[in-house]
Order: sequence, then structure tokens, then C-alpha cells
Amino acid sequence: LTQSWNTIPHVTQFEEVDITQLDKVVKLLKKVNKDKNAKVSYIPFFIKAVSIILSKLPIFNSSFNSDNNSSIIQKHYYNIGVAVDTEHGLVVPVIKNVDKKSIKNISIELSKIIDKAKKGKLTLDEMSGGSITISSLGNIGGSYFTPIINSPEAAILGISKIIIKPIYENNKFVAKKMLPISLSYDHRVVNGADAAKFTNLFSELISNPSKI
Repeated sequence: LTQSWNTIPHVTQFEEVDITQLDKVVKLLKKVNKDKNAKVSYIPFFIKAVSIILSKLPIFNSSFNSDNNSSIIQKHYYNIGVAVDTEHGLVVPVIKNVDKKSIKNISIELSKIIDKAKKGKLTLDEMSGGSITISSLGNIGGSYFTPIINSPEAAILGISKIIIKPIYENNKFVAKKMLPISLSYDHRVVNGADAAKFTNLFSELISNPSKI
């Protein structure tokens, strides 16, 4: 992380995402879920949404290659890393081929790799090959933060604690559940316009979970 911070020009884009409808879906799934292996949470939806964004904005599914005339390496797989805090330190297990998996399958796999991470049993293969990383502090707190890019990836998405805010809608204020997000990106690869497209698309998908 120190090397990443010292060698990659970080820029962070901040946004608030309306998560009101997704919150209703998650609560409903928690009521009807009978599979003890599938823990219902927001994170699998975030993982799936990010994989969709990578397919639409491939610049985020690439890496800066400083060894070859500063070229860009384009990836053609959709592997999403999830930062996990353990007693041994921060580790990033990777869920492979997210584009081919359902929300339920992602939930099951996420539960398994988090358990392995906390027990210190992750293999090198399970921590390599990521396209982009998600770092969530939602269960801890905080409004925004600047996540450090997990090199050689081009970006990392930070998730903060959900807040309730009054949003002006149809000539009145409505209480909405809003999710603060922070997108840090490698400015050698990604520009500000691309970052805005990423956060806008993430907001569109998460605000309308039927699109995921």
C-alpha cells in the first residue's frame, strides 16, 4: 500500500447513491432466505454492479504497465476483490468471473472467502487476478474516505456507512437512504470524466436494483 500511494497518482471521486430501493430488496431477501450458506447483504449487489460497469467502461478493467513504455494492459475477465480486515491485517480475496454468477452465488462465495480470510487460510490464487477492489467501512462508520488503489489495478471503490437524508422529490422532501461512495483511481489510466461515468452508472444500477 505504501508503494501504491507513493508511485500511483491517486484521485478520488465522491458521490452519494440512493440505496432506498435496494435496502427494501435486501430486507425482503433476509426474511425469505433459508440458505444458511448465503448471507444476505448489500456487498454482493455492489460486486455485481461493479462487474457490469467494467463491461461498459473497460478502462477500469486495465492496469498501467510501467515496464513497457507506460502502456495500458487491458483485462478481459471480471474478477472483483473485497478488502477484509483480519487479526493478521488487511487482505483482499478475489471473486473470479463475477459476470457469470448470480447474486446468490456471489453471496455464498463471499461468505466462504471472508471466513477463510479471517482464519488465515486464503491461497495465493484466491488473492490474485483482481480487476478492481471494493473496500467497505459501512459496518464501522465514517462518511467518506480515500481508499488506496490495490496495485496493479486501476481503481478501488470505497463504501461508507448508509445515512438518511431529506431529498427534494416531486415538490416535497422525502427521507432517503443514501450511500456515500469514494472511487480512487490511477490518473495515469483514468481521467475525471471516466470516473464521473463510473459513479453515475453505479448510482443508476444501485438505485434500480432490478437492473443488476
